[in-house]
Amino acid sequence: MSRVLGIETSCDETGVAMVEDGRRILSNIVASQVALHAPYGGVVPELASRQHTRCITQLTEQALNEAATDAEAVAATYAPGLMGSLLVGLNFGKALAYAWRVPFVPIHHLEGHIYSAFLTDTPPYFPFLALLVSGGHTSLVWCPAPHRYETLGTTRDDAVGESFDKVARLLDLPYPGGPSIERVAQSGDPRAFTFPRAMANLDSLDFSYSGLKTAVLHLLRTYPDANPADVAASFQHAAITSLVNITQRAAAQLGYTRVLVTGGVAASCALRAAFQQTALDAIFPGKGMSTDNGAMIALAGYAQFDQTQGWDLGMNAVPYLELGKS
Repeated sequence: MSRVLGIETSCDETGVAMVEDGRRILSNIVASQVALHAPYGGVVPELASRQHTRCITQLTEQALNEAATDAEAVAATYAPGLMGSLLVGLNFGKALAYAWRVPFVPIHHLEGHIYSAFLTDTPPYFPFLALLVSGGHTSLVWCPAPHRYETLGTTRDDAVGESFDKVARLLDLPYPGGPSIERVAQSGDPRAFTFPRAMANLDSLDFSYSGLKTAVLHLLRTYPDANPADVAASFQHAAITSLVNITQRAAAQLGYTRVLVTGGVAASCALRAAFQQTALDAIFPGKGMSTDNGAMIALAGYAQFDQTQGWDLGMNAVPYLELGKS
């Protein structure tokens, strides 16, 4: 088995890709729903699942035509994510595998993000620490060997990407918040305002971002004329500093400096620059691979296949599931 079709529909991107030998991307098609959800300032689950249903057939045909070859296995995201969205891609993938008489491999979304970095010129090698950061996830995961994961810390409230979306709304910036805040922050002073860093004085490896969001809200109510660029820069600095500091804390406890940083927020230039200022050996996926896509699911499917040999097609979607748990 060398060619895997990967399907990703856990949230608001429909991704379909064909990957060969776990190294070569033959096609990688992504349909974004940003314009659909932008008026609401965040993802509307029902709209997301309907849009996946509308476009998944067309995207699959496009991915197959671009790859110009047949799939020898199908991989699809089964957890975690929005239930309705997960069901679209999972059931579509199972149907394809059944019709084509090829193995089906269900993939945990966060494992897909981990494997997205394996297409770099210097792919990570086990063991390593993984920081998974996106609109729905903020987790530190110890990865001692392939397909073995231990979650060391996670967010106690908002994910970091979610906090960027909420603060962007406070600043009247467009959705998604991460790119909008980063763009505005370039002309701001990151030291203009001092925002709290939750968990800063604790030994915990958990994250917390709701208090940071609330601090921005109170600042804007107290100083409605505050320079938006300064607020954005100060908020971004606080959010990223928290990510970097807790990751350094985890690396020190483990005695390892090799850290994989992945997920949609890993596309942030500010986050990448912050890790470059540390002694950590930080590895990032290519920016095009940081956000949700089918290629990362196909890569993880290729890596998983030897262990699963094609799982039962009765596998159901699971909206909440920690990486490493079954």
